[in-house]
Amino acid sequence: MGCQDEPLVQQVRELFEQISSLKSLKPSKDVNMLFTQLVLTCMPPSPIDVTKLCNRVQEMRSKLIRLCGEAEGLLESHFSTILGSYENPLDHLHIFPYYSNYLKLSLLEFTILTQQYCTQYHVPNKVAFVGSGPLPLTSIVLASNHLTTTTFHNYDIDPLANSMAVRLVSSDPDLSKRMFFHTNDIMNVTTALKDYEVVFLAALVGMDQEEKVRVIDHLAKYMAPGALLMLRSAHGARAFLYPVVDPCDLRGFEVLSVFHPSDEVVNSVVIARKYPMPTHSLEQQSLGPMILPTCKCSEIQAFNPFNHGNMIEDFSIDERQLS
Repeated sequence: MGCQDEPLVQQVRELFEQISSLKSLKPSKDVNMLFTQLVLTCMPPSPIDVTKLCNRVQEMRSKLIRLCGEAEGLLESHFSTILGSYENPLDHLHIFPYYSNYLKLSLLEFTILTQQYCTQYHVPNKVAFVGSGPLPLTSIVLASNHLTTTTFHNYDIDPLANSMAVRLVSSDPDLSKRMFFHTNDIMNVTTALKDYEVVFLAALVGMDQEEKVRVIDHLAKYMAPGALLMLRSAHGARAFLYPVVDPCDLRGFEVLSVFHPSDEVVNSVVIARKYPMPTHSLEQQSLGPMILPTCKCSEIQAFNPFNHGNMIEDFSIDERQLS
């Protein structure tokens, strides 16, 4: 049976064709219905490996991810505009339909980050979020609920997105002093990257593997040695919605762990540490799995891409914490 004959692939292709025929991806009844169906189709755990599908399906997947990215951006702009009309926008974040997902994803990322820092008393002073968009919910939730003394530097290439994002936090006496927005292509940011102890890379920065690798290589060149990189990936059928980060592509980084949620949180989370070595030597080395640096609270084995089940258990992340 060919890869296009898989029932799941057939369902995704049918939805892709319907979405492609839409005149606009701005929020509407039809757009919302089709993307809801797509998400519900791709959410259940699936053994499918999208990287092994035939070329024709791979091309369809690439186009679908870009359509999802465009629709997500329009949805965020729509709700950022609505939120920006309130006197205190942050008091109304719950109107965004996926706000609860961001709460869970941010808690998951904070839990993983805390374990890698080894102590609750050591929190990062400065972090960067690359691809923050018009509705920077991850930065807002982390700054409000988890990293309450940390300064957040948000990068986006779109000046309009940044102006909308600024409107959301400008009235808040705390976040307005700790959240900064930079209109810049991250590929043009160099020495500033050394200032951040943690860099978050949004799922849709780098819409295909080549673009994603180019961004990762740039971060590997300019991030401070020992700094952490948090990436969002996708697993199983969810990879029809978002790009997959292959740990092998994280040249210059030591992959510490990978977590694949099985609930309504769509994205997988990858955390890696910048190697303390000259970046010019990275291409000359074969960077395979390595033992983690000494860290008593992180007794997990070196990354093994075929051992995700144990990796989740070793995280000791109780799903009740995320509900």
